[in-house]
Formats: sequence, C-alpha cells, structure tokens
Amino acid sequence: MKTINTLDFDDAKNAIDRIVQKATEIKKAASVAVADSHGDLLYFVRMDGAPVSSIQISINKAWTAARERKPTKDIGDRIRHPEKGHDIAYYGDPKYVGWGGGLPVLKNGQVVGAVAVSGLSSEEDAALAALGVELIAGG
Repeated sequence: MKTINTLDFDDAKNAIDRIVQKATEIKKAASVAVADSHGDLLYFVRMDGAPVSSIQISINKAWTAARERKPTKDIGDRIRHPEKGHDIAYYGDPKYVGWGGGLPVLKNGQVVGAVAVSGLSSEEDAALAALGVELIAGG
C-alpha cells in the first residue's frame, strides 16, 4: 500500500492567512486557493475587491500546480515557446492554466499540494503564493 503525504486544513489556512495579511499590507486584493497533493481544493478565500474572474483562476492554478508538480508559469512559458510550444488543450482538461501564480508545495522532495493566487499581475500572484509555500515548506 502506498502512503501519500498531502497538505491538511491547518496548512492551507495558515498559508492563506499569511498571504491575505501581506496583500492587505500592500493594499492589494486577490483570490487565494490551496489544494492537496491531487489538486483538490482545501481552502479558498476571495478578498474584498478581488476580481470575480480570479475565483476560478486561482482554484485552477492550484489544481494545475499540484497535478503537474510544477509552477503554472512554467506551463505557460512552454505553451508560448515558438518552437516547442503547444496548445493548452494538449493537457486534456480545461482546468489547466499557464498564468503565473500557482506553485507546488514540496516536502522532502515530494509534492504535497499547491498554493495559488490570482487577481494581480502574474509576478505579484507568484510572489504572494511563494509566501504561502515558504510558510508550509518551512513548517
């Protein structure tokens, strides 16, 4: 039998609390999602003022990062590559996204979940998501 390590509710809540705190400090609003190792949603928040479109995008970023075991920006960069690129439909599911802001969480070299932020620029989304990843990975 195989044992799969994954994030739990406390991990997800702590990461989101930290991200919301930082976003509030910099006077930004976003949607934040944390997924388990399979990409299934554990915890989600949409801050007041975050775009409605950011809801599903953040959830999809978390799903994508957990499923593919890599940052969503890497997928987007691959899709846009002039010689090696391919259509996002290559992945076979409309939930896959390639915008920055979805990051896998690794513990002991194993992906245990993902943190994702949407509603800001890809760079800002990724920077905020990294705060959650660092909190979880360091704990």
